[in-house]
Amino acid sequence: MATSFFITGTDTDVGKTLVARTLLQEFSALGLRCAGYKPISAGCTRTPDGLRNQDALQLQAAASLKLPYEQVNPFAYEPPIAPHIAAREVGETIEMAGLSAGLRAIEQAGAELVIVEGAGGWFLPLDRTHLLSDWVKQQNLPVIVVVGAKLGCLNHALLTVAAIRHQDLPIAGWVINRLDEHMSHYPENLDTLRGLMPAPFLGEIPFVNNPLDADLRGCLDVSPLL
Repeated sequence: MATSFFITGTDTDVGKTLVARTLLQEFSALGLRCAGYKPISAGCTRTPDGLRNQDALQLQAAASLKLPYEQVNPFAYEPPIAPHIAAREVGETIEMAGLSAGLRAIEQAGAELVIVEGAGGWFLPLDRTHLLSDWVKQQNLPVIVVVGAKLGCLNHALLTVAAIRHQDLPIAGWVINRLDEHMSHYPENLDTLRGLMPAPFLGEIPFVNNPLDADLRGCLDVSPLL
């Protein structure tokens, strides 16, 4: 039976993929058969092989269990807009059953551990009735919260945690990602969060100029997840 973790962020563009990729690299180094799953993506690029999302490609490359792209990212859309709107524009819907089927397929492919990366923040609409967080609750996935370190992150982090706890989901850990190397009072903000976040602190992603190329192995402590 595979163990799966869901990666959410305090906002969009706070480093979910960077954290997911780094976790996969750490688990791979431990000899685990791990896979990344980016069930929903928007802002994809057209290629001869079909639509491709940069985040999903990063997860695919970092995983020790090699899977075809369509298995890593089954719901892919070209416009960089809310995915449910992008899906509607091409006459599709994002069904929770489809998200579940994708996760089961990865587990059946031999994954011991799956890192599932969300899209945007915690409350991502799938349609006018359902949220991606409803699916996370349905699957009872432990959540890892990525806090993007910027002005307002304390409020965003605590609101996200409150929403997750309201759905009675376990918070497996949290990571802070330093988005701005010149953020005012960054150490004090981190210290405040370490006192208030009700979950293990897995580590800090330092500010890097080229996140896609950065090797961040060693930054995160995966022992609380094992």
